Amino acid sequence: MSQKKIVGVTACSAGIAHTYMAAESLEKAAEEKGYQVKIETQGSIGVENGLTDQEIEEADVVILAVEINIDMSRFNGKRVMRVRASEAIKNSNEVIENALNDATVYGEKGAKAGVAKMGNTKEGGFFQHIMAGISYMIPMVIASGLILAIANVYAFQRDEAGRIIEWGFDTSTAMGGLMSNLFEVGQVGFLLMIPLFAGFVANSIAGKPAIAAAMIGTYIANDAELLGGEAGGGFLAAILVAFAAGYLVNLLKKIPYPKLIQPIVPIMLIPFVSTLIITLLVFYGIGNPMASMMDFLYEGLTTLNENYAAAPVIVGVIIGAMVGFDLGGPLNKTALVFGTAVFTDTVAKYGIEGANFVPQTATQAAISVAPLGIWLASILFKNKFSPTEKVSANSAFGMGIVGVTEGAIPFGAQDPIRMIPAFVAGSAVAGGLAAGLGIKFYGGIGSPLGTFVGYIEQPIPFITWIFSVLMGVLVTALIIGFTKKKVE
Repeated sequence: MSQKKIVGVTACSAGIAHTYMAAESLEKAAEEKGYQVKIETQGSIGVENGLTDQEIEEADVVILAVEINIDMSRFNGKRVMRVRASEAIKNSNEVIENALNDATVYGEKGAKAGVAKMGNTKEGGFFQHIMAGISYMIPMVIASGLILAIANVYAFQRDEAGRIIEWGFDTSTAMGGLMSNLFEVGQVGFLLMIPLFAGFVANSIAGKPAIAAAMIGTYIANDAELLGGEAGGGFLAAILVAFAAGYLVNLLKKIPYPKLIQPIVPIMLIPFVSTLIITLLVFYGIGNPMASMMDFLYEGLTTLNENYAAAPVIVGVIIGAMVGFDLGGPLNKTALVFGTAVFTDTVAKYGIEGANFVPQTATQAAISVAPLGIWLASILFKNKFSPTEKVSANSAFGMGIVGVTEGAIPFGAQDPIRMIPAFVAGSAVAGGLAAGLGIKFYGGIGSPLGTFVGYIEQPIPFITWIFSVLMGVLVTALIIGFTKKKVE
């Protein structure tokens, strides 16, 4: 009996942790069964370990553990099984066996890749498209945020006693001029980030022909001067424009164009028509109402924070709990998008002095709590972790210390009844403390290291941020330790 040959592709919505964890799980499970395996990853860094045409041709089955749209043309005529990346992480053995037994041939009479019947594997959907946009936006957010944070350190003018008396750059000096320019670079990044996000949401819905309409329409929707209003529409407008552009392009694709012009339809006709329609819709329809709505929302949040001492704590607790609930899933990413949107939009509208830091600070304080909490529990309660779990806990530490929540997924999947409440409680504590203590997260790593890598304004330099995050980690570790059963 010849050795089975399996090839696959993994690609999660954010393009970070799930992509590589799914690949590792499939490779490990296949090798344990004695199968020959090669998995291509399509993460935020691009395609790695790419499959060759020969490897695809020789494979018995193709496993696609993907949550975004990928090029399927190279798999025509091959037996293909498609699952979510999270399924490949949790049930890699079952995914492989189902693929070998039940995969269907892709490309025959319009057939789609077979979908494993495990959990929710529905293709498409609102959150898949949103996550696709986020995966392209994240590198720009991080790069722009860190540049902005570095420059901002030099913007606080202090008196002889070290007290901040003014915000602004002393452009009469070489360093002041440089940092002023870097601050502008960071702001350009945040300005372009929202159209970039919208462009790739639309790309996820309808492909490349939708990018132009979504990006141009979103840029206009966020330019108060072009709209003749007081503010732009922010992320809410970006989402609305992106989906409108995506579904409009899908409709335009269904038109039976004459063969003579078909070659120029995707590169000229559809981008032109969709961009014209979407920009007119923004100018004369949704632009100003969306801008007014976002302005009202941000002013309301700022008013609550200024007038009610408990408001930041409550917002921080809710945001933190969302981060810890599904470990990189829809709720986690919703909190991340909301925090980033509130910060970037309020910076654009009111300047850095009037920015609302609360949601973003809470998100970043909570983001590393679950994996670090598992690691600490494995140290404090050694008799409740098997040798294999201790190794996994050390891996969780490695991911948590750089702010990757997904490091806790194996434990959450194995024992959700005990783990998820512990993650939620600890993350809520960290988010509530960070927001309530007045910490301002400008940019960096969402873990205790963030106080050194990046820029975080806090009442007691270095200490307040570490205290907030570690209190959340401790709560998670204690709940896990007291509820987890001893290893026999």
